[in-house]
Amino acid sequence: MGIDSVSKDEGALHQFLKEKLTALGMLVTEDQSRVKTGLGSDNLLAVHDGGKNRQALFFSCHTDTVTPGQGIEVIEKNGKLFSKGETILGADDKAGIAILIEAMQRIKEEHIVTGKIEFVFSPGEEIGLIGASALDMNLIEAPYGYVLDSALEVGRVTIASPTLYMYEVKLTGKAAHAGLEPEKGISCVNILAEALKEIKIGRLDAKTTTNIGAIQGGEATNIVMDHLLVKGEVRAIDPEVAEGLIDEMKRAFENAAQKFGGQAEIDVKKMATGFNIGDDEPVMALFIQSVENLGYPLIRETSGGGSDANIFNLGGKPCVNFSIGYDKIHTTDEFVVIDEMEKAVNLVIELVKNAPKKIRERNE
Repeated sequence: MGIDSVSKDEGALHQFLKEKLTALGMLVTEDQSRVKTGLGSDNLLAVHDGGKNRQALFFSCHTDTVTPGQGIEVIEKNGKLFSKGETILGADDKAGIAILIEAMQRIKEEHIVTGKIEFVFSPGEEIGLIGASALDMNLIEAPYGYVLDSALEVGRVTIASPTLYMYEVKLTGKAAHAGLEPEKGISCVNILAEALKEIKIGRLDAKTTTNIGAIQGGEATNIVMDHLLVKGEVRAIDPEVAEGLIDEMKRAFENAAQKFGGQAEIDVKKMATGFNIGDDEPVMALFIQSVENLGYPLIRETSGGGSDANIFNLGGKPCVNFSIGYDKIHTTDEFVVIDEMEKAVNLVIELVKNAPKKIRERNE
């Protein structure tokens, strides 16, 4: 699919999808979200009516890519697709899009009986899950669904993903000559050092990580540092754990600033809300059944990052993210295994074929 769609420039790909999915007999609509997101397109929704006796399912892929993603040329080698090497391939997540299109083509050609099928294509995922975050979940009829946006072989499924907070701390002290009268200054280095005594960094357990990734400040070696910017993050599968760690970070900086007579201005942004899907939940029970029917190995995974699946779960649409055969994403070495894409097509079809039958109302 040689159409560039770097984040905020998804329009051409969305136009292609509208034409392609309409040709497949799907009803295609847009949600007008670009007015507030500023992205290159709205969220795109495509519906295959199917039968009325099976529960609706939704499937989702994002349409944007990271850079360098202009002028991608695809080559095939040893059953894999690569770019020529100057760009990414864009399998994240165009492989998922291709899989959904192929699945719908087969459903039409083979007259496969399904319930309602809903495709959701979201822009701006790579720059903060922006498109999916702007989507009105009431536009989706299906009670649960599947995101096709994870690496390695088909059968892997992300059942848990962390709540993610990112924060910036602006420390303010007082400048003074570091050689003549340092005692008249308030050093932001001292404030930071004191705060770090109370802040946990690194992998805290199997489901929790924290990091300080950037520290910027100071002007010269002979000036007591009077300003410092600290950027960090907290990721935890348990939202309460994440909130607790953010509270600890705030107290640490505020107490340290107070001790030395400086100030700490703290800005925290919640970038994603975590989820944790059990085997007994319908979305996962159907996935397990379908994978077993196809004879694929089932591998449950916990992710350290976020995807549109976080947004769907937050919006009341239980969702897991399953693997579609790509690897080394966000690099010029990115590739996707063709056989795994074909297996993913089979999995999509197996899911819709095995969607639960609707329970008829008593008065019907």
